[in-house]
This record gives sequence, C-alpha cells and structure tokens, in this order.
Amino acid sequence: MAWLRRELGYFLAACAYFSRLPVPAWVGFSPEALHAAARYLPAVGLLVGGIGSAVFVTAHHLWSQPVAVLLALAAMLLATGAFHEDGLSDTADGLGGGWDKARILDIMKDSRVGSYGVVALWLGLSSKLLLLASLPPALVVPALVAGHAVSRYAALGLMATLDYARADASSKARPVAQRLSAGSLGFAALFALPPLYWLPAPSALLALALLLLSTLWLAGKCRRWLGGYTGDTLGAVQQVGEIAFYLGLAAQWRA
Repeated sequence: MAWLRRELGYFLAACAYFSRLPVPAWVGFSPEALHAAARYLPAVGLLVGGIGSAVFVTAHHLWSQPVAVLLALAAMLLATGAFHEDGLSDTADGLGGGWDKARILDIMKDSRVGSYGVVALWLGLSSKLLLLASLPPALVVPALVAGHAVSRYAALGLMATLDYARADASSKARPVAQRLSAGSLGFAALFALPPLYWLPAPSALLALALLLLSTLWLAGKCRRWLGGYTGDTLGAVQQVGEIAFYLGLAAQWRA
C-alpha cells in the first residue's frame, strides 16, 4: 500500500506540474518527487487526450467535425494551460533569433513572444485542427489519446539521452532535469504504447516513423546549439511530435 500511495503521489505530481488539473493537497512537490513524476508524463498525456476525446464525441453530436475538433483542442489547452505550446513558442523564438547558446537561452527565458514564436503557434494549432478534421470521425478519439501519449514519451527521450542545458538553478524545469534512467523510460512506455492498438497498423507505423524523425531532428538542434535540452525544448518536441504523428495518420485519408 505504501508503494501504491507513493506512485499515486508521483502521478498526481506529474498532473500538477505538466497540466492545470487539480490535485489533492497532500501531493508532494520536492525535487525528488518531481523527477520521479517525469516517468508519468505519457500517463498525463492519456488523461489530456481523454479530456479532448470526451469533448470531441460530445460536440460532434451537435456540430461538424472541424468544429468538434476545435472545441476539443480548446479543452485540452485549458487542461494543460498551453504548457507545451509555450515551450514550442519559446524554442522557435530562441532558435530562430539566437546566434549562440547564451543568447538562445536568454530569448527562451524572455516572457515576450516574437515573430518566430507567433508563427510556430499558428502553424502548430492550425496543423492539429486540419489534420484531425481530415481523419474519419471514428479515428479522432484514438488519435488524440495515442498522439498525446507518444509525443510526451518522445520528450522523455531527450531527458534520457541529453544533459540539461541551463546552469540556472532557478529554472522551472530544474526539479525534473536529471537523466532519465532506462527503467523509467521503460515504465513510461507502458502508458505510451498501448493506445496504438486502436489505430490501423500501417497508419500507426507511419505516424511513429514521422514522430521519430521529428524528435531526432529537434534533438540534433538541441545538441548542436544548446549542448542539451531545456524545459522549453521538451515542450517543442512534444508539440512537433504530436503534429508529426497526426500527419502520419492523415496520410491514408487524403481527399
């Protein structure tokens, strides 16, 4: 029972850190607990994708599929507080406007949004809307659940293979910024991989291939320009990976 309560605490800590979902007051937020909670990031993705799926199914009884997808996206943004979208925007600004590591990190930390960040957000949200709206309605729910889970797993891949790039101890990502062990990565896969079962195998394989390519591409940029990852780049990997995943699923259903 002690083990179960501890793991539940780690899961709830992950919900609190990576989303805006309410958690009980007893949940701990020590650096150790937050690092252990990182392996539950795909599980948080399942929860967020489930929220979006519930909104989509309900809304699709009243409106067209594009409108239902739009409402589902809005619900998931509310659930996460646009946590990962903020990382995408900051990463786009940093890599687009910086010329060395120090300058890129300074831009990422700036609360203002630049032109690269605005364009990245517009492209990201528009891509999700168009790709999900192009899928058969029966595939939208498994796509949302699987996409949110596996894209968050891709972000954990950076935590397992790269060092944390910031030396600033006040960074918001510092509590979880330790190398993720192979055991933790395997544990996280228990939440990331099962939702793929409900997707057509050829489409799922293409979606995973594009997700992997996008993750390797962004990981290469992080290694080259930053010498590691930051909290913002983890959000960017999740967002780009999610879009790449939907792109693979939608390839079979072109008009």
